[in-house]
Amino acid sequence: MSERLDWRTDGADWPHRQASRFVAAAGLRWHVQVMGEGPVALLLHGTGAATHSWRDFMPLLAQRYTVVAPDLPGHGFTEALQPRRLSLPGVAQAVAGLLRELDLTPELAIGHSAGAAILCRMALDATIAPARLVSLNGALLPFHGWAGVFFAPMARLLTLTPVVSMLFAWRARDPVVVRQLVDSTGSTLDARGLALYQRVLCTRAHAAGALDMMAGWDLAPLAADLPRLTVPLRLVAAERDGTVNPADAERVRARVAGASLVRLAGLGHLAHEEDPVRVLAAALD
Repeated sequence: MSERLDWRTDGADWPHRQASRFVAAAGLRWHVQVMGEGPVALLLHGTGAATHSWRDFMPLLAQRYTVVAPDLPGHGFTEALQPRRLSLPGVAQAVAGLLRELDLTPELAIGHSAGAAILCRMALDATIAPARLVSLNGALLPFHGWAGVFFAPMARLLTLTPVVSMLFAWRARDPVVVRQLVDSTGSTLDARGLALYQRVLCTRAHAAGALDMMAGWDLAPLAADLPRLTVPLRLVAAERDGTVNPADAERVRARVAGASLVRLAGLGHLAHEEDPVRVLAAALD
């Protein structure tokens, strides 16, 4: 277990390393990958992931767009936000600050899981106005039942001590644990994908960043605001998703006027890593 990822060693064989750059914005040092030509497409990964999750998706999208993909705060090689800024609006404002620093205006915005929530918040707050916003297995609604009552308070409790993130990172040194975690999402990844998740998850800073972001998440205000969303929304829901209930996409479509929904059979929460060609086709249609 290491304290944090080191670009010289952990980044030596990072996917698309040649497309990486480090940018100071919104009070943070960000790791950002940029590739391709054409209109700008912004990619935001989900909680616990990093830019590695777009390793096969990005080159396909870059055939048509200038693709911009950052590591979210506290994830991968990007610095963490201060606790007071670790909320959905806080992270959305930080990403908006990064776009201002890069002087980029996304025409297309694609977010996976929590990344989709960040993009919706940004669109609602008018910090982005893409021609299309795509939610890949988006975590846009609060958990239902007992999970909704206990999840966020429990996550906040777990982040009160660094021992929890240390324990999580220590457990992630075991490839079997990482495989079980990925399997629980309903997805099947190859050896390279599993190794990259193990690399980030067994780093205490990354584990803490994921736990801290979950602890600061409150989706109820976003759910209440979704009917005000005017950006065209495409919902892509994998039917084997073990992390976000695929039925949530139907609920979101009912709340957002003009939203469209594509269901993907045979794929799980990490669908864009399992079958990037199929997921991209569903996103762009």
